[in-house]
Amino acid sequence: MKVYWTQNAIEHLVNIYEYIALNSPTYAKRMADKITRRSEQIADHPFSGRKVPEYDAEDIRELIEKPYRIIYRIKQDQIDVVAVIHGARLLPDEI
Repeated sequence: MKVYWTQNAIEHLVNIYEYIALNSPTYAKRMADKITRRSEQIADHPFSGRKVPEYDAEDIRELIEKPYRIIYRIKQDQIDVVAVIHGARLLPDEI
């Protein structure tokens, strides 16, 4: 299945990069690369991530790339990465 990044998730990734880059551009690039590479696994194994406890829906899953949560929605013909959230942050009521 094809994995698409929503504009929201892209903005999250850019914000993560920019925040980390304030102290270490090298580490910021490394973390952004780790997050994007980690998201590639869901193309072949969409149900490999766990259900997001806050939503309790089969189609909303997450992968952990510490300290971040990669939240994605499984659709019939594609997968949408909808958010990348620091593990210490609360998720919005709906995605």
